[in-house]
Amino acid sequence: MYHFKNTIGAIFFLFLAQTKVFSQFSDSTHYYFNYASTGSANKTQDGNAYLLNNGLKFSVQKKSITANLGSSWIYGKQNSNLTNNDFSTTLDFNLYQTSRFYYWGLANYNTSYSLKINNQLLTGLGLAYSIIDKPKQKLNISDGILFDRSDLLLEGDVQEIYSTFRNSFRLWLKFTIWNLVTLESTSFIQNSLEYKDDYIIRSGNGISVKLNNWLSLNTSYNYNKISRTKRENMLLSYGLKLEKYF
Repeated sequence: MYHFKNTIGAIFFLFLAQTKVFSQFSDSTHYYFNYASTGSANKTQDGNAYLLNNGLKFSVQKKSITANLGSSWIYGKQNSNLTNNDFSTTLDFNLYQTSRFYYWGLANYNTSYSLKINNQLLTGLGLAYSIIDKPKQKLNISDGILFDRSDLLLEGDVQEIYSTFRNSFRLWLKFTIWNLVTLESTSFIQNSLEYKDDYIIRSGNGISVKLNNWLSLNTSYNYNKISRTKRENMLLSYGLKLEKYF
């Protein structure tokens, strides 16, 4: 039986190990930190609801390689009933061959109350290409193969532990207007190579308005669908984003 214990710790350890290597052997290593906290709340005589969406990202970059560690946690209730308790953490790296073309690899761990994912571990490799690569305009596509090991709750709360290989296609874009407004979107479709009705759709979209060099107003929209559990969620929230290059 597959065990998910210590997955997050292992991913974080690998990230720290890569960070140490980059810092030791490169004088041109750059770092990036991003924390966004958004949410929504509604209270009436008939009930109340709230949603909190927190995201954290840390990157280490040099000319030929980039490593990223990101985590998100979404928690929500409606009339005291739990609607969301969804956690995701990802370690990925990009190995550049040219300024537009690179290899990528990742390890991604998820657990989601709303999507009925007890545990999910995705690992894989692939290729990416930047169609547009300008300081204020970026458009990137990528494709690769992932190995998915999942513990899910199907209809009727029937537990299923299974594995499959997936094709993972991603579209990423980022546009900045007047050095003030930034639009960013990342969308995935991940089809099983074994089961034609087994697919995952993920889309994260955000608009931020810069207040100063490190603080922005942020609105985010996220959509997720897991065909195997027949579950989906849509999250619209707003709040603040803190980011820093150093």
